[in-house]
Amino acid sequence: MEYNGFRDLRVYTLAYELAQRIFQISKRFPQEEKYSLTDQIRRASRSIPANLAEGWPKRRYQRLFVSKMIDCAGEASEVSVWLDFAKDAQYLGTTEHTQLTEGYLQVSRMLHGIITKADKFCF
Repeated sequence: MEYNGFRDLRVYTLAYELAQRIFQISKRFPQEEKYSLTDQIRRASRSIPANLAEGWPKRRYQRLFVSKMIDCAGEASEVSVWLDFAKDAQYLGTTEHTQLTEGYLQVSRMLHGIITKADKFCF
């Protein structure tokens, strides 16, 4: 498959959609969480598609590209931890937690696939 830009990547589309879901869901979090959990989970979730976009032009340099993809994978893991905190604080239902966690596991798998096969993306 030929990729014309980062928006063509399924991982970008999924990560962006998940970040939008987290933004909507986190509006329900208590006001006292505004500068902690809410900001952290939003920042980490948005960082994944942003780092994908930032890393895409770096494909000329495989190590830089892989480094950005590793950053994305790290952010996906961080989001999973914040989702656990939100569930345990009862800000997030079990079904939402499961769906979002599975979404970020899928994002992680896709990112690891890109990392493993970086030569197919780089030139």
